[in-house]
Amino acid sequence: MENQINCKEACVNGCVLGDKCPNLEYKEVASKFIEETPLDKMIEMAEAARLKKLTEPPKWVFPEDV
Repeated sequence: MENQINCKEACVNGCVLGDKCPNLEYKEVASKFIEETPLDKMIEMAEAARLKKLTEPPKWVFPEDV
């Protein structure tokens, strides 16, 4: 049985499972992205995402959906 963990909450200060983490593949992808992508390009991507979010219509959240 695999470890069931909510990484978003449990690993805020770093991975608590170490080599047993089920998401190690994402760590490698993120590390490669950070190494190969210039900071200016990352800032450009973040700004494009921010502008896209600003132009999206509002999303309604109803209490029964939460």
